[in-house]
Amino acid sequence: MGNTTSPTEERGGVDPATAVTLRRAFSSYPTGVVAVAALNQGQPAGMALNSFTSISLEPALVAVSVARTSSTWPVLADRPRLGLSVLGADHGTLCRQLSARTGDRFAGADWHPTAEGAVLIDGAALWLECGVRETFDGGDHEIVVLEVHGAEAFPEVAPLVFHQSAFHRIAASS
Repeated sequence: MGNTTSPTEERGGVDPATAVTLRRAFSSYPTGVVAVAALNQGQPAGMALNSFTSISLEPALVAVSVARTSSTWPVLADRPRLGLSVLGADHGTLCRQLSARTGDRFAGADWHPTAEGAVLIDGAALWLECGVRETFDGGDHEIVVLEVHGAEAFPEVAPLVFHQSAFHRIAASS
């Protein structure tokens, strides 16, 4: 009897058709979008992520998941503080800029640095100032647990929501 597993399955991956199915399935789960940013040599460096979650209140911990192919994460990983800004519903264009592989990701953006070098985006629904606590293997991603050192919420700002590869606004149910 021959081997019935593919080389992709043997190394723990999925075949291309399953990967497409999973991508579609995962996109059916609405998420917020977070900008993760810090100063690097006096200039803002950052990226947009939709893999953000709260972990713990005591101690205050959150987590993000960063693709191993990211060229931005290596720049941010050793910063003393990272700014996490839950992007507002009007930040769709900025989110696309922060997700771009080239160009000035902060062109036209309103932002400010903290004393520790975290970069926070003006008009966000939430600001968190964090430090990297631990990282874990997450397959083709790195799971980063961050300790929250400061937070400021803006409840009047509706968050940007990403669902089925498009941006949406939250609407109150009737």
